[in-house]
Amino acid sequence: MKKLFFVLGLVSILLSACSSSDDMPEASVPEITLDSETGIYTVKTGRQLTIAPTYRHVGEATVYVWTVEGVEVCRTPSYTFESETPGEVFVDLKVSNGGGRSAQEELRIDVVEAEVPVISYPEAEKGFTVVVNSDLMLTPDVAKTSVETTYAWSVDGEKVSSEKDYTFRPGREATYRLKFETRNEDGSDTLEFEVRACAAENMPLKWVFDRKDYNLSSGRKIRLAPCVVENASSGVYTWTVNGTEKQQGSDMAYVFAETAEGSYRVEVTLTQGDRRLSELLTVNVCPKEGTFRRTASAASRADFDKVYSFLPAPGQFINEGYSCATAEEAAAKAGELLRAEKYVSLGSFGGEVVVGFDHSVENGGDYDFMVRGNSFEGSSEPGIVWVMQDENGDGKPNDTWYELKGSEYGKPETMQDYAVTYFRPRAAKMDVQWVDNRGNRGQVKYMGEFHRQDSYYPEWVEGDSYTLRGTCLAPRNHVENGIWINGAYDWGYADNASTTDMAEGRKGCNRFRISDAVTFDGRPAQLQYIDFVKVQCGVNARSGQIGEISTEVVGFTDCHLTK
Repeated sequence: MKKLFFVLGLVSILLSACSSSDDMPEASVPEITLDSETGIYTVKTGRQLTIAPTYRHVGEATVYVWTVEGVEVCRTPSYTFESETPGEVFVDLKVSNGGGRSAQEELRIDVVEAEVPVISYPEAEKGFTVVVNSDLMLTPDVAKTSVETTYAWSVDGEKVSSEKDYTFRPGREATYRLKFETRNEDGSDTLEFEVRACAAENMPLKWVFDRKDYNLSSGRKIRLAPCVVENASSGVYTWTVNGTEKQQGSDMAYVFAETAEGSYRVEVTLTQGDRRLSELLTVNVCPKEGTFRRTASAASRADFDKVYSFLPAPGQFINEGYSCATAEEAAAKAGELLRAEKYVSLGSFGGEVVVGFDHSVENGGDYDFMVRGNSFEGSSEPGIVWVMQDENGDGKPNDTWYELKGSEYGKPETMQDYAVTYFRPRAAKMDVQWVDNRGNRGQVKYMGEFHRQDSYYPEWVEGDSYTLRGTCLAPRNHVENGIWINGAYDWGYADNASTTDMAEGRKGCNRFRISDAVTFDGRPAQLQYIDFVKVQCGVNARSGQIGEISTEVVGFTDCHLTK
């Protein structure tokens, strides 16, 4: 028996010695094995991440110290992290055992945005009114995600579709409650709205006027009309001036031709059956042309004097490198960029900038002023040019705009009175949805690979939608040998690589004639001079990976003061 006890004791001593030299904290340096081979972890905003390394050569007296950006956050073997802010976070882990030995590891946590499938459908938020037994195509935009997203439509609580887009056809007069839901592993979103279905004769009359006050010089005419009319296929329009009826019939437009100076009260009434709309307009007949002319002097500058307004359409360069909270700040920023000879992007169709000179630019019969852009062969993004006189003499561009006729004016494919309404996205980094007054819809695509600002919708626009109107040219963009080409137009447009009106020795500088100004009916306006110039992006198109066609301007110059 004594021999057996001796052997067991010897084995016990040997095992104890092995443990002390390999596993006991007082004899060895702690070993840390992270549960990520690269030491880099990824977590989405708002989610918890638990980092749980495995350890060797540690015991009850071991101290674990976790620090984030130099600040101690935890003293346990594992650490649970959470953040609402995207970005890189650096974490240090120090482990000290009872033997005074220590080890340290540095790791990185990449916090990325959670990919919640946010719904953006501003058109639906106020509901729809449709004719019974007609189709209503519902096409919400949903924020793009890399994870699978499911969709669900329900009408009055009954599920009707699992597709993103849904065509609703009401079969009776009623008010329906529609619900659209999106869901993925990161979250969900819901949109609910009403659809009112009624007979055609009960559809509500709607119209929109882009302005209510008009100024024009004595002896000129102006066309007055709503820019949008809905559900009035057989309506009757009655026009009165200072209480006297001037016109009645199916023509929604009225040509105002009073010549005596003064302010006129113009009222238009739309009647269809029992439905009725009225709108009151004011037309100010100002002194004759030339009364407020400002002849250039030796002190006059050739270049523009002031940016009066800057209202771009959404686009990949909008809000990039600048931040504006108000329209005044936006105009000031555009002026700052132009004076530094840097480009101002007008975004997609209809985006505009308005400038004025410190003198009246004379109509010399040939080229009178220049607009500099950044066009070159294969990259034309044409801007329609408009001019205005200060007809009421208040120094502001609030009078009558006259379009400068270019090579595409009057062609069947050129659209006059074209309008696009843009909608603010509900989440960052989303496409901007648009609809036009021809029944089309589309998106200004988010180009996050190159232009990563949160939104392409002008941040100083207060409303959740806004409408831009003007002349729209047929696009000339196409692909050649795998490369997008934005073709040039013959003449008459800003930021257009024309061989006809490009100023010699001035890169990207198009020249314009005041004598090309036309009235609302296409006749020569015969302006003797102008005070203000507006450039407006004149194409609604996208060139693949290059993005939307967007007019850029760099400067405005009076040709007569450069000679």
